[in-house]
Amino acid sequence: MSELSLHAPPPEPVTPPPPAGGWRLVTYWYSQALNWLLVASVAVLIFPVSLQIFSRFTQLIPAYIWTEEMARFLFVWMIMIGSNVGVREAAHFTVDIFPRLRPRAEAIVTLISGVFVLAFGMVFLVWGIEFTQFAMNRISELAELPLWLIHIAWPVTGATWLVFQGERMLDAILVLQGREP
Repeated sequence: MSELSLHAPPPEPVTPPPPAGGWRLVTYWYSQALNWLLVASVAVLIFPVSLQIFSRFTQLIPAYIWTEEMARFLFVWMIMIGSNVGVREAAHFTVDIFPRLRPRAEAIVTLISGVFVLAFGMVFLVWGIEFTQFAMNRISELAELPLWLIHIAWPVTGATWLVFQGERMLDAILVLQGREP
């Protein structure tokens, strides 16, 4: 029989305070807003998906057709917002294949991988604008929502990746210069 540990649980992670001011403060609050939007999109997504489940397996409510379309649209936005948060926290596009590196070597790896994130961000931004323009005067079939509300997720995500990854790359450049980010 194993003994239970009487040690105190590990402390909760502490959220760092917002930066002193300027651009970093703007991106900090933007990332906080994205975190809350991600939570809200998951919470709202539960409603149409639950309606779909109950309407398919019970006779309690009618089968609403718009719920499938609404769930798909919310899912798109949830994925895009989640990818923005992932880029901000350096979690989405990071694969740890190197052992723990020194700060300067880590900065070089960040710059190299950051070039690819910036490239994908540009693709999402440039072609996302064209994608959104294509949908500008169209509506969805079932819920009759304007399709640009869904398509605009791509250029917004591309611009956000550029901002967040650009900030991370500037920090890496500061490390290479021997300065504090």
